[in-house]
Amino acid sequence: MFVSELCLGTMTFGAAGENAQWGLIASLDQKGVNEIVSRSIAAGVNFFDTADVYSFGASEQLLGQSLRDLGVVRSDVIVATKVHGTMGDGPNQRGSSRGHIMDSVDASLERLQLDHIDLYQLHGTDAVTPIDETLRALDDLVASGKVRYVGVSNWQAWRIAKALGIAERKGFARFETVQSYYSIAGRDLEREIVPLINEEKLGLMVWSPMAGGLLSGKYGPGAPGNGEGRRASFNFPPVNEDRAWAAVAVMREVAKKHGVSVATVALGYVLAKPFVMSVIIGASRMEQLEQNLAATELKLDADDLARLDEVSALPAEYPGWMLERQGVGRRPAPFVPKA
Repeated sequence: MFVSELCLGTMTFGAAGENAQWGLIASLDQKGVNEIVSRSIAAGVNFFDTADVYSFGASEQLLGQSLRDLGVVRSDVIVATKVHGTMGDGPNQRGSSRGHIMDSVDASLERLQLDHIDLYQLHGTDAVTPIDETLRALDDLVASGKVRYVGVSNWQAWRIAKALGIAERKGFARFETVQSYYSIAGRDLEREIVPLINEEKLGLMVWSPMAGGLLSGKYGPGAPGNGEGRRASFNFPPVNEDRAWAAVAVMREVAKKHGVSVATVALGYVLAKPFVMSVIIGASRMEQLEQNLAATELKLDADDLARLDEVSALPAEYPGWMLERQGVGRRPAPFVPKA
């Protein structure tokens, strides 16, 4: 399946103030959702990511209704959703057990008004349910036609590797994608997850490429405004702010050079990484969406990328620095053509 390099995230779909958590993020009613979805499709976006837990089902419902309202041909879009989050007070209304997965997929299909989900993802780690049980349930969903592909989000590298081994050994549908947090302010993914996805040929979906709005240009030293926005009331994901502000300072210079916003540079940096399949964007206003879409036109040059890589570099950690040291004699020397 081929997906657009930008994926429209739907965490902003839903009524503001409905509940303590999602009310800080969600603000779009059906009319607003239709406008955002329509503009995204017109710009070439064919990939949409939601989750049952976003606004407790309202996000899926609004996305499904929007695709219907806009007359979108089903085969023209790829719809991804997730299971794992808490959807009720009962002990079996959360997690990655077979029971919860089977209940949740039918509920998601009903809300989305679809007969199948293109990509069904585990939204988190369930430390109680055996991985074998979860994988068998997902494989049954693929066999039934309710789900086309399966993926995983927010898992450790070792756990993903274990699941891939189980799937291969037992002939189950394997994870084809990994959805993880990655930004210039949080490059931890490069330590273990990136080597894994390169080795196993998994597609990487990046969430929060602007670190929850921290890299929008509205925050930190030199910010033109007072930092109002989602990050001011919902300080997530956590970042090393000293490193983040240093990166933002360089991003401001790069943004000025290219005549774009700091937010566009933040997205452009992530899009430039060869291991990234698709970057999930979110917007509650058309202005935000246009800034996000503009990132696909930004071409950062080698000097831009070198400066941004340097200022945001991760500190060396074991065993990484030891692997680097011991691997010198085992890596092939770069090819140098003879004169």
